[in-house]
Amino acid sequence: MPAVPLPDAGRALPRGARLGVDVGSVRVGLAASDPDGLVATPVETLARDAAAGQGVPRCVARITAEVEERGAAVVYVGLPRHLSGAEGAAAQDARAYAESVARAVAPVPVHLVDERMTTVSAHQALHAAGRSGRKHRAVVDQAAAVIILQTALDAERGAGARAGEPVDPTGDHRQ
Repeated sequence: MPAVPLPDAGRALPRGARLGVDVGSVRVGLAASDPDGLVATPVETLARDAAAGQGVPRCVARITAEVEERGAAVVYVGLPRHLSGAEGAAAQDARAYAESVARAVAPVPVHLVDERMTTVSAHQALHAAGRSGRKHRAVVDQAAAVIILQTALDAERGAGARAGEPVDPTGDHRQ
């Protein structure tokens, strides 16, 4: 019996770096991949700021600059769900932030990816690397962004398609 090809089999995703974003209430972690989407590396931790008037927050402007500088093909934003899979206030905040990023970087797509336990995993990895708990705060958001991005990269390779849930830059949730 001949093998049935998968729908995306043989079709490669467009080349280009991918960015990973860990959204916190105070800080935003940023990670990036190589143009082939193989390995995620930390970029920086941004202070989360509010938009002044109708302007774009500085942290979103910085993400936009990274998208342009790296020729990013997609931005993955972590969606913090409860262990049960339910969404709370932090998830709603991440969705709103992702929409803000999507508007700023359009037409580059933004996708939300499940980030359950990434901050815990990031703290564990930093501790295992010998960093003291006091020094975690400065880099834990970057480490969480790396985990978010690497998880998305691995999912892309497995599925042959972008990971996660696409974000509509218009904010229109009717799909």
